[in-house]
Amino acid sequence: MSRALRVVATALILTAGAACGSGESSGTSAPSSSSSPPAAAQFGTPECDTYMSKYLACIDRMPEAARAAARQSLDQTRAAWQQAAATDQGRAALAMTCKAASDAAGPSMQAYGCSW
Repeated sequence: MSRALRVVATALILTAGAACGSGESSGTSAPSSSSSPPAAAQFGTPECDTYMSKYLACIDRMPEAARAAARQSLDQTRAAWQQAAATDQGRAALAMTCKAASDAAGPSMQAYGCSW
């Protein structure tokens, strides 16, 4: 497995783990202001751009105890996907990787009341 694909796979695992959260929702469904970076990180793959936008929109609905880990995981995923997007081979794998990440995160994110 190429280095870029290993980085992407690792990021996917980290993201799915953070998406599972660490407990029940705090009961607040209205998002609060966030210091997360904007969703403007374009990967050139609609699946990745959509995933990032949805994940960023959902972080503030997570229990407070899970937010920092979720943001850190998202930052790591963004960096890995940007690295993968820098190569032809990595870009070719990104659409499938981002779709898999979205499919994995969807059920747990919906548990927080997020549209996925």
